[in-house]
Amino acid sequence: MAAREEIAINRALGALIGGALGDAMGMPTQLLSPAQINADYGFVDRFVDPAPDHPVSKGLVAGTITDDTEQTLLLGSVLLKSGVGFDHHAWVNALIAWEEDIKARGGYDLLGPSTKRAIDAINAGISPEEAGRNGETNGAAMRIAPVGILVPPGDALIARVAETCRATHNTTIAISSAAAVATVISHGIDGADWQQAIGHAVAAARAGEKQGHWVPGGTIAARITWALDMVENCSVDEGITRVFDRLGTGVISQESVPAAFAVLKLAEGDAWKAAVIAANLGGDTDTIGAIAGSMAGACAGYDSLPADRIGGLVGIDLGEVSTLAGALVHARLAKAEASNG
Repeated sequence: MAAREEIAINRALGALIGGALGDAMGMPTQLLSPAQINADYGFVDRFVDPAPDHPVSKGLVAGTITDDTEQTLLLGSVLLKSGVGFDHHAWVNALIAWEEDIKARGGYDLLGPSTKRAIDAINAGISPEEAGRNGETNGAAMRIAPVGILVPPGDALIARVAETCRATHNTTIAISSAAAVATVISHGIDGADWQQAIGHAVAAARAGEKQGHWVPGGTIAARITWALDMVENCSVDEGITRVFDRLGTGVISQESVPAAFAVLKLAEGDAWKAAVIAANLGGDTDTIGAIAGSMAGACAGYDSLPADRIGGLVGIDLGEVSTLAGALVHARLAKAEASNG
């Protein structure tokens, strides 16, 4: 294997497992306020079991991944099977089958509001392009990592992001959010560190705003800039307070996606540190952690992740993830070679 491909696969695996670490860390604290998190767990710096009365995570064990990671891996699989285009109906059917499997396992983390609404519309005969016209929550950004791994930075990446968002999150805000995250990851795969990669996020968010149906709300590009400025020269404790109080950590893209960028900066590109920070933020902690962790992992590589924490993950097959990472990178490099040839 060529050195370039080996490094890229290490970065790709870092993105997928970094996201899983952030997801699993946020699993027991999601939907809780910082005060509730502190009361139930203290400062969360390790995998912990959710409280017995947790609204969605009760019954899970410490280190369990949630829908964020499972849908990310599912999207990666559909991307590879789709080939040049993107098979919307295969994607929707995969999501429906996934939800049924989650229910069979007794899980509570089901499809998010935008995705569920879109699937119901498609099942009623509405086209994928129209079904996703109201999807503005963070589901697109939370699972976009495979697109960033598959496609190099640039116009083609923005177009592929928009295409994968079409059926469930076909809005300016959701596509802009996913484009910013995918671009950071894609630059990471090419060898950029987190500071270099994050410098491309705002332009990507602006490009993403030109796609999909317009919906009202502050632009993602402006809010990412604000989020990064907000935590400049901040301690972690002060950064957590600022993000929760000023930016917000809810499921809407305008809060949770910029929050993930703030977390990445507070963590100085360290995926595990990002997972810890996100777990203590309050709100949509698992998704914020997954997004920040995937960006950090892509920019530092799998070898930068703590092996003992990876070993504590539950519900993920590392061999399967490694195979997926390799296949996505191989497809990326093969297309680049074909274009150059």
